[in-house]
Amino acid sequence: MANTSEQYDEMIAFCSDIFCKKAVDYGTAWRILRLPSLTDQIYIKANRIRSIQQKGDAKINEGIIPEFVGIVNYSVMALIQLEIGVLDTLDKYKENLDTIRKLYDFHVNEAKNLMMNKNHDYDEAWRQMRISSITDIILMKIYRIKSIEDNNGNTIISEGLDANYYDMINYAMFCLIRLVSENEQ
Repeated sequence: MANTSEQYDEMIAFCSDIFCKKAVDYGTAWRILRLPSLTDQIYIKANRIRSIQQKGDAKINEGIIPEFVGIVNYSVMALIQLEIGVLDTLDKYKENLDTIRKLYDFHVNEAKNLMMNKNHDYDEAWRQMRISSITDIILMKIYRIKSIEDNNGNTIISEGLDANYYDMINYAMFCLIRLVSENEQ
């Protein structure tokens, strides 16, 4: 699992770099997005991945790696929104980037801790799974989130929104680890 931890850290650094560079370009304009809007952004990314997997090619010259990065980063954005709330006006969109970066780091560390615990129990089963199956699981998580959102965040027995966002971060990270290591071989 030491290798998994290192690979996870490398992929988080990659995702975080993109998140931070976009924060410089765009500020934190995403803070205006309500949770269903962030969920739909994640859906767009996962649906494109599945579409490319099924069709075998893409008309836009971008692979699926940027889409998995988007799933990670939009999921972290959703967790930040859950924690500190949604802005209602754009006049506050230029928040302190250091504060947002700290929140980003906190949530990816929480995701990693969860992954390490589950990875221990499941004995790295994700390494034997098809990436297309993991994509389907991410889509299932999105539909679960949409159902919870439609129920005003209430669940009877199921995990809440945050657990599903953390799971999507980790499933996307598994795909990134696998795709990048396959490209390096």
